[in-house]
Amino acid sequence: MELDAALLSRLQFAFTVSFHILFPSVTIGLATFIAVWEGLWLKTRNPVYLQLAKFWIKPFAITFGMGVVSGIVLSYEFGTNFSEFSRITGAVLGPLMAYEVLTAFFLEAGFLGVMLFGWQRVSERMHFFSTCVVALGTWISAFWIIVANSWMQTPAGYEIVDGVFQVASWPEVIFNPSMPYRLAHMLLAALITGTFVVAGVCAYYLLRRKYQPMARKGFSMALWFALVLTPLQAFVGDLHGLNVKEHQPIKLAAMEGIWPETETGAPLLLFALPSKEDETNHFEIAIPHLASLILTHELEGELQGLKSVPPEDRPPVAVVFFSFRIMVGLGVLMIAVALYGLWLRRGGRLYSSPLLLRVCTLLTPAGVVATVAGWYVVEVGRQPWLVNGLVRTMDVVSPLPAERVLFSLTMFVITYSLLLAVYLYFMRKLIRKGPPDFASLPEQLIGTHAPGYALAWVKQLDAHEKVH
Repeated sequence: MELDAALLSRLQFAFTVSFHILFPSVTIGLATFIAVWEGLWLKTRNPVYLQLAKFWIKPFAITFGMGVVSGIVLSYEFGTNFSEFSRITGAVLGPLMAYEVLTAFFLEAGFLGVMLFGWQRVSERMHFFSTCVVALGTWISAFWIIVANSWMQTPAGYEIVDGVFQVASWPEVIFNPSMPYRLAHMLLAALITGTFVVAGVCAYYLLRRKYQPMARKGFSMALWFALVLTPLQAFVGDLHGLNVKEHQPIKLAAMEGIWPETETGAPLLLFALPSKEDETNHFEIAIPHLASLILTHELEGELQGLKSVPPEDRPPVAVVFFSFRIMVGLGVLMIAVALYGLWLRRGGRLYSSPLLLRVCTLLTPAGVVATVAGWYVVEVGRQPWLVNGLVRTMDVVSPLPAERVLFSLTMFVITYSLLLAVYLYFMRKLIRKGPPDFASLPEQLIGTHAPGYALAWVKQLDAHEKVH
C-alpha cells in the first residue's frame, strides 16, 4: 500500500496535539485551586488549606512541565509539516502565538520558581502573589491559543493580498465571532477537569480512610465547584452550539447526524451509526424534534444538513458524531454526580457514601476525556478546511517524503507513550505518598534546600514506594 504523506502529516499533528491538550486541561484547573487554597490559608490559618496547596503543587509542577515540553513541538510542526499554511497565514497567526509567549509563558516562567521553591524565601503575601500570577498565566495562555484557533474556525479582520492573509483589524481578528464562546467553554472545561481530578483523588483517600481532614475538605470544595461549573458549562455549550449553527452549519450537521439538505423537526440522536457511503444513519435511537427545539427553539425548526454541500466539503462524520456524544455524555454524568453529592450533603452522608466515592474515583480522568473529545469535535468538524471556507488542509501540507513523516510519527508515538508512562508513574507515587502531615508542615517547605531538590524528591518517593 502506498503511503500518503499528507495523511501521515495530519495524523502526526492530531496525535501530538491530542497528547498536549491532556496537560493544560489539568494545569489551568489545578493552578486555580492552589491559588484559592493558599488564599484561604492566609485568611483563616486553617492548616488543612496549606496541606491541600502543598500536596497539589507537586502534581501541578510535573503536569505543567509535560505541557510545556509537548506544546513546543506543535509550533515547529506548522513549519515542517504545513509550511504553506505558515507562509500564507503567518502575518495573522504568528503574532498571536508570539503574544502567548510574551504575555503568558514568560509570566508563568518568571513566577513558577517562586511558587515552587519560594516558601520562606519570600514573604507569605509574595508567595501567594506568585501563585496567583502563575494561575493567571495559564488563563492568559488559554486566551491566546483559543484566539488563534477561533480565527481559523471563524476568520475575521483579514484581507488577502497576493494569496497571503494580512491583518485588516486586530480587534476583529482577536474577537472573531466564535472566540468568546469557545474561550468560555474551554476555560470552564479546564476548571471542571481540575475539579474532578481533585474530587477523584480525595474520594480515593476517603475510601481508604487516609488523610481524612484534607480529603474531606478537598472533596467538599470540589463538589461545590462541580455543582456550579457543570450546569454553567451546559449553558455555555448551548450558546456555543448556536454560534456553530450560524457560522459552521456543516460541522453542526455532523455533530447531530443530519444528512438531508435541510431537515425540519430534526430529532436528537442518542445513538446511530452514520454511514458515509449510504449518506444516512443506521440503528437510530432518537428523541423526535428535540435537536430542532434546542438549536432553533422551535419544534419544527429547520437545520442545514450534510447533503447541502458536496461530499468533498464534509468532515469525517463518524468521528465528529461520536466525539460529541462522549463529551456531552460525560458532561451529563458529571452534572448528575454534582447533584447527587448535594443530595447526600443535605443528609450528612457526603463522605460516607461508597457509591459516590467510587464513582468520583472512576471519574478522575473524565474532564480530560471530555476535553479531548470536544477538541476532536472542533478540529475534525472543521475539515476539510484549515481556515474555514478559505484554506483547505490538503492544499497546505508540506511536500515531504512519506517515509520521513512515517518515521517521525512513529518516534512521536514511542516517545510520547514513554513520557506518559513516566508521568503516570510519578503521579501514582505522589498520590500514594499523600500530603505532608500536620506536624511536619512547618518543615515541609518546598525550596528550603533548592539545589538538588528534584533529585532528593525522587529518592524520597522511591524510598516510600519500597516501604509500601
